[in-house]
This record gives sequence, C-alpha cells and structure tokens, in this order.
Amino acid sequence: MQLLRTRSDLLAWRRAQRGPVHFVPTMGALHAGHLSLIRRAAEPRGGGRPVVLVSVYVNPLQFGPQEDFQRYPRDLDADAGLAGGGGAQALFAPAVAEIQPGGEDALTRIQPPAALLRSLCAPGRPGHFEGVATVVVRLLALVRPQRLLLGEKDWQQLVILRRVLADLGLATVVEGCPTVREADGLACSSRNSYLTSGERRQAAVLPAALRAIRASLTREPGADQPSARLDDPATRLRQELEGAGAVVEYAQLVAAHSLAPLTHPRGLCVLAAAIRCGPSRLIDHTFLMSRSPIVAIDGPAGAGKSTVTRALARRLGLLYLDTGAMYRAVTWWVRHQGVDPADAAAVGRCLEGLDLQLVVDRVGEPRVRINGHEVSEAIRGPQVTAQVSQVAAHGCVREALTAQQRSMGQRGGLVAEGRDIGTAVFPDAELKVFLTATVAERARRRASDLEQRGFPVPPLAELEAQIAERDHLDSTREVAPLVQAADAEELVTDGMTIEAVIQALVDLFRQRVPEEAWPDPGPA
Repeated sequence: MQLLRTRSDLLAWRRAQRGPVHFVPTMGALHAGHLSLIRRAAEPRGGGRPVVLVSVYVNPLQFGPQEDFQRYPRDLDADAGLAGGGGAQALFAPAVAEIQPGGEDALTRIQPPAALLRSLCAPGRPGHFEGVATVVVRLLALVRPQRLLLGEKDWQQLVILRRVLADLGLATVVEGCPTVREADGLACSSRNSYLTSGERRQAAVLPAALRAIRASLTREPGADQPSARLDDPATRLRQELEGAGAVVEYAQLVAAHSLAPLTHPRGLCVLAAAIRCGPSRLIDHTFLMSRSPIVAIDGPAGAGKSTVTRALARRLGLLYLDTGAMYRAVTWWVRHQGVDPADAAAVGRCLEGLDLQLVVDRVGEPRVRINGHEVSEAIRGPQVTAQVSQVAAHGCVREALTAQQRSMGQRGGLVAEGRDIGTAVFPDAELKVFLTATVAERARRRASDLEQRGFPVPPLAELEAQIAERDHLDSTREVAPLVQAADAEELVTDGMTIEAVIQALVDLFRQRVPEEAWPDPGPA
C-alpha cells in the first residue's frame, strides 16, 4: 500500500489510476467500523474491482475551542496496517498545511443548509458541520472518486454531506454503511479509548436504551407492523439515560432525511442521543419505521421494468409485486372469454368473481394464476402485449386491480412496477423511479425478446411505431395516464447493463432507506 503525504503525491497517484476509485475519509485511530467501510469500498461493482483510497486527516475545522483536537488519538503506522489489511491500495495522510495552505482565513468554506443544522449535534457544536463539509469537499476535489463511503453512525453528517454534494452537482455516489458495534453494544468510536471501565459500563446504557425503545415500538408478539404506541420516545430515552446517571446533551426524535424534530414516530425517523461519560462525548441512534419500505418503479412499456424490478426485489430482500402481470392476466382472461377488449361493460363483467393470484414457485420464480389457469408464459405473448394497454385503460379494471395492489402494500416490504405505481397506487413509497429508455432502444430489446421466445420478429421500424403509439395511448388516457411523479427519480437505461441499472436502483434506495433500518439480506 502506498503512503501519500502531499497533494502532489495524491495527484500523481490519482493520474495513474484507470479504474474506479472508492474513497473512505477518516480522522485516523482506525477501528472495526472504519475497517468495515474499507472492506465495503473494496467490493467489486459491475464486474470490476475498484481501487480504494483511505485518508487520515484530523480536521481542525470540525473541533470546537474546548474539544479534544490536541489529544485526539493519532497512530499513523497502525492506521496504515489496518487500511492495507482491509483492502486499501493507498493512504493519504496530509499535514494541515496541505489541506489549507493559506491558513483558515484563506480557506473557501462550505455552508450546509440551515434547516439541517437545527437538531441533533449541530446546535451544541456550532461550526462543526461547516468544517466537515469544507474539508470533505476539498478532499473530493483532489481524489475525484466514483464512490464516497461513510458510516451511518454519524447520521446527521451523512445527511448533510449527501445534500451538499447534490447541491454542488458533484457526481460522487455517497454510500452509507451500517454502524459496527463492540461486544457491549457501544458503537465503534475512536473516543471509546478515553473511557475507564466504569465509564464504559455507564456508556453502554445508551445503545441498550435505544434497543429497548425500538423493540417496544417495533413489534409485539405475532405482529407484522410497528405498534407505534409510545407517544414521546425521546422523552422516554432521556429519562432512561438520566436514570442511569448519564449526562444527556440531547435526546431527540427527528425525520430521517429532513432532520426536523418529531413528537411521534412517523414514516422513517431517527431516535438519537448524545451523552457525556467522563471526557468522552458519545452519540448513537436507532431507526424507526411505520412500515416496511416500498419501491415504486414506473415507466413506459419495454423499458425493462419487470426484469430489473424482480432482480432488485431479490437484492433488497423485498417482495416483487408484478402489477404488469396482473393487467396482462386480465387481458388474457378477456381474450380467453372471447370478449371485445374495447367493450368496457363486457370487460367489467369478466371481472366478476375474479380470482387472480401472484405466487412464488419452489425455486423462487413468480407465477401468475387467473381463475384456475396458470398463465405465466401465455401473458407474455404478442397478442396479449398488443391489447393490454387497451384493457388496462378501462376504469373498472384499474379500480379493481389498484384496490388489490394497495391492499397488498399495506404491510410494505415490496417492489412494484407498472405505469402508475408511484402516482396512483403507492404515492407514499419511500423510493419512486421513472425507468425509461429511448423508443429505438426499447424496440431493439423487444425484437431480442421475441426472438428468444420463438415469436416472429417484425422490422425494427414497425416495432418503434408500435411502441411510440403505445406511449401516446398510455400518456393520454383518461384513467391513470402514464406520467412521471414529481418526486420520482428518472433513470434512462440506454447503454446500461442490467447489473448497472440494478446498482443504480440500489444506490437510490439506500439514499432513502439506510441499511440499519432495512438490512441487506446478503447473498442468496
């Protein structure tokens, strides 16, 4: 592993890199939490193995006048050994003069949004997050990484840096990683080394209290959903901490992304506290969710929604709700009954006593049954494809299937795709994506799919015309037209592999749902 001490060293090293660079900024005194970030950064993405750079820089800008800048633990040799053992190829350990050569007065500073500085650590540490953001942005300008790996333990810092990078238009993906804990439950921290054995026992009450409150809010025996019966969890947290003799700086419940204070758990929120034990100031938190997360993926026909949605659901440990298959199944049933798909009244009669089931077979593949017929393959044929938009446009069909989908989504924990999932079915989904591709790209994909299934393949120009016409019908119909939700992320997939699309969706999901709240299920 290379040790880089100057900006010139770093820039020369960076110019020599040909693959993606993943960056883990630290203040040194590396521990198991840092090691988890380095190992995550070293994981292959999209078939390629990244180069990992770790920085060690004790940033004076983020320490207050009475804080521990001078005594903060420093051991570069030990840090280099841990970083190299975790998979880093280089360690950047600059002196203060390398990062702020003109001194503090000559340094351009980054000011985070005031709305993110009104809760948690910010009021008690004025200037801290300005100092963090200023140095991280400067490091990013030097390193130019594809990914920035940060711990979810410092949740406010993670939220602020994501916002700062987005506002500055920086393309670096910010990846949060779950908190790593020591045997007694304490979140790994360089400042844990300050604690005496007695202080450590006192500090351990913080994670224990958070776990207990989350358990009381989350699930009762046999329940599938959070009970949310505790009116003011922050007050209870403070009482438990003070009852154990801890000096409480704050105990707050805030919305996870706006950091706005809450009095009751609502949506995804964070219950957090800072306490003082001896010379150490320790922070910790837990996430609370009112239900399991929902991902809604909208987009035009032929954009690859079904393929990536199914894979994304497996990747995140969520259920796959194939709404397109539901509409295709109804279309198949209408054709099977010999009904004119344009006759709304006749189609409505076909829905009487409808028995539509989405199930998973023994090997984990989704199957579709309608009124006793197994139609998983039949609904993908060109005849159904040609008429599904017409059938789906009928209000009676939309009403029946939308009600069924909403019922399936009450518990959350699913990924759904369609053409109005984020606007009509799940408007409160944690993540909404408008997945699309150009007409030419979708025609090419459709031709390939037909060929693989053994169906005749029309000329590309004919397929393009069919797709363009279907886009027009879907976007102009009176009932639930195809539109992009105002808060949806657009993802244009031209030129992207399926793996790249899935990774982009995972990145978007993790910006909204941290791993601590919904853990990665790991490899199947």
